[in-house]
Amino acid sequence: MSAYASKSLIALVSLAGAVSLGGCATKSFVREQIAPVSQRVDSLEQRLQQTDGTAKAALAEAQAASGQAQANGQRLDQLGGRVDGLDQRMTAQEQKPARRPRH
Repeated sequence: MSAYASKSLIALVSLAGAVSLGGCATKSFVREQIAPVSQRVDSLEQRLQQTDGTAKAALAEAQAASGQAQANGQRLDQLGGRVDGLDQRMTAQEQKPARRPRH
């Protein structure tokens, strides 16, 4: 084998080794790289759960307020009918001729 071929073979083997070993990552390296992302995901999950709880509480309050508003509307309708009846009675009273007192 010539010196050129020997040097080429060594360079080729070194290059192949560098490429094949350079692409491998150890489990600990991957864990180190993933740890900050995992912590952010956990933090975001907690915030999402809090936000979801707040949204559910707000929805429950809104539904209760809607029910109360409907009940109040019905009550106002009932009171409106009573006021109309009283108004008619007062109008009828006002239209009657005044009575003269007896002596």
